[in-house]
Formats: sequence, C-alpha cells, structure tokens
Amino acid sequence: MQPHKFHIFILALCILSSASFAQSGLEKQGYYFNPTLLHSDWVVGPQPAASSAESAADLEAVHRVEQSRTPVQVARAVADDKEQDIFIFASVLGEKFTAASFPLTNALSTHIHSDEGVASDPLKSTFARPRPYQLDKHLHPVCKVTDVHNSYPSGHALGGYLFALTLIEMLPEKRESIMRRADEYAHNRIVCGVHYPSDLRASRELAYVVFGNMLAVPLFQKDLEAARNEIRAKLNLAAIN
Repeated sequence: MQPHKFHIFILALCILSSASFAQSGLEKQGYYFNPTLLHSDWVVGPQPAASSAESAADLEAVHRVEQSRTPVQVARAVADDKEQDIFIFASVLGEKFTAASFPLTNALSTHIHSDEGVASDPLKSTFARPRPYQLDKHLHPVCKVTDVHNSYPSGHALGGYLFALTLIEMLPEKRESIMRRADEYAHNRIVCGVHYPSDLRASRELAYVVFGNMLAVPLFQKDLEAARNEIRAKLNLAAIN
C-alpha cells in the first residue's frame, strides 16, 4: 500500500470508530489513544473456541516452534521479551539507535508503550484466554510466565506493531524492513512459548485501528513530527516535506 493510501486507510478507520462507537466513560484514558472512541473487542473479535480446529492448530503451532527452536532463536526471543520500546528496531537502524541518543523518540516510545496497555489490558481481561503453557503442561516456556489467563491478544505484539507503524511514518523508505522486524518480534512470543499465532494476528489487526485513532490526535502529530525530525537528522536522512 502506498504511503498516502495508508494514511487514508488508517484515518478512515479512526473516523469510523469515532462515529460508530458511543463513549462509555469507563475506559482508562491513554496518553494518545482514546479508548472511548473505539470498542477494541469489536475489532479483534473473540479468540478461537477452546474445542475448535483452529484452537487445536494454534496449540500444535506452539509445539512445533518449541520443538524446532534453536539456542540463538531462544536468546533473541528472551531479549525481545525484556524490551518493549521502539529501540527494538536498532537491528534495522543500527546500534546507535538508542534511548540515550534519541530522547524525543524515546519519550514518544514511552507514551506509545503505555497506550498499548490501555488498548490491550481490557481485552486480555475480557477474553481471559489461557496461555499455551497453562493449557498444556508439556510445553516449556523460556520467557516470563504468569498465572493469569491473559493470552489474547499479545501486548508485546501490539506494542511492536504500534512502534513499527510509528517508525514507518518517520522512515517510510524503510517500511519493509521495519515490518519484517515487527513480525519477527511478534513471532518471538511463540518462540517464548507464551502466545498462540491467533494472539499475534489479533494484535496486528488491532494495531492498525489503534494507530489510526492515535494519528488523529494533535498531540501525537506534534510529538511524531519532533521525533521524525530527530531521527532523520541523526541518521543523516533528508527531511520529509
């Protein structure tokens, strides 16, 4: 999808959300994301039924990944489990892409990470899906675990895709490599043994709509522009008109 068409798409989703969903006044307000304008559970829908073929395929996929994962893949997944910020894309932009060197981008990242929780936490509570290792004791997760049933959707994956969409707004010429890294970051939740493939699909779908919501907010536009100028200047890239 071309950049200008992508903008139209996400803005249209935002407008649809604003026009169609009533404000309940009960949701926690995000820094950029306004959940009162969006019923997130209408976007992602429920997880696969416990006795369905899709649910069985989900669990089989987790087993398949566990059986084939290498020590290198495990190490990368564990590292990704511990990092939830836009600097997971240092593998795309270079080792100098750090929070210390990009303070405006870091501030933007911090707020997006907080908004990810505002978007995903209510869904996790509503759907209360058991994690793979909670459902099948033969699995061996290698990342942080929990006793809470909160697998659907994946917060890590949602955050990764929100960071990716934000970064693409700043660096559209690196769109493909950014999205590949976001997909890898999401897949690493399966390598960790803590999520199913359908958790990740739901997170990616939700990310586009949440991002459209955020993109319509003047404060987000302002902070995005500041971070864009910072990144492009420090990476010696021409400014975007």
